[in-house]
Amino acid sequence: MADGGAEEEQVEKWVKYYSSFHEILLVGEGDFSFSLCLAKSFGSASNIVASSLDSYDDLINKYRNAKSNLELLKNLGASLLHGLDATKMKFHNDLLMRKFDRIIFNFPHAGFHGKEDGIHLIGMHRKLVFGFLGNARGMLRADGEIHVNHKTTAPFCHWNLHELGIRNSLMLIECVDFRIEEYPGYSNKRGASPRCDDSFPLGECSTFKFIVSPAVKNGKAGNLDLARGTSQALQLIPNPVHLLQKQPISFNLLHPQMISGGTLEHTGLPLRSHLRNECFRIFGKYLHHAEETFGRTDYDVSHSVREALRLGYKSYMTGDSGRCLSGYISMLQELQHQSILRSTWLRNRLAEVCDLQL
Repeated sequence: MADGGAEEEQVEKWVKYYSSFHEILLVGEGDFSFSLCLAKSFGSASNIVASSLDSYDDLINKYRNAKSNLELLKNLGASLLHGLDATKMKFHNDLLMRKFDRIIFNFPHAGFHGKEDGIHLIGMHRKLVFGFLGNARGMLRADGEIHVNHKTTAPFCHWNLHELGIRNSLMLIECVDFRIEEYPGYSNKRGASPRCDDSFPLGECSTFKFIVSPAVKNGKAGNLDLARGTSQALQLIPNPVHLLQKQPISFNLLHPQMISGGTLEHTGLPLRSHLRNECFRIFGKYLHHAEETFGRTDYDVSHSVREALRLGYKSYMTGDSGRCLSGYISMLQELQHQSILRSTWLRNRLAEVCDLQL
């Protein structure tokens, strides 16, 4: 029998993707209600570093619940940082030697400097997220993840978070619906203007999950204008198993609709149209072949993939003059991204179907 005076084994507690055993860094907090939500659920905040760009005095003046939230977090053992710039945070004295399992930025925003659909403001937002990702990637533990909660409708989808991740050698591994009701007590804030303490309508939004990936290189993407991303493209989704075709279903991530019978009805997607369209031109036959042979075991998948890579390279190099291997690698990264999105969508749909049949 264990010694009665021995410390009891800790029980791991979870809130969605966040564990009481994770070391968690939150940046850009408003009234710190999200941090407090995690802390209350864990029963402790000793694993949480919560930060804001605002100073302590500014927080107290802007948000009516900020003072009480901060006091509760402090009593639960949280580390609190104020005046922390998310694009320079890796240089902060309190963070120099720290590594985290999860780094979270909820609804990043560069401020109200014009209309949200303006190219200049979109560029400012993208610069903020780009700087944050570049800092956060070096602050992760092994198997750590960076999470950005973000709106997915226009004009916010024009920020193109996936591209910003690639430019920082980060891979988007999953993009799942964000539901505020799953974080009891969290209240999103406008953060500026006389209505700074008001919540803003979330609408459709998602948690974008990134990991560091040695396979993802900056390459040519590093020269892209931060204000780009306002063109439209089409999302191709392979036909799922027959069971999923029995009801109207939608791929919420990027908004193309799949109606019964497997017919695709596309809506405009503000994501790198040239890159994506070129990717589909090169690998279109391979994607259609994958769709037609979905679920079969009577053919060699590895041969199909090798042949697609060979023909894809040939097709790419016969295009415009001046093409090189690095450009083809960009095509492969785009193809990989589409595969991740399709896999995530199929996994979520299959889980829903299984739940319905239980």
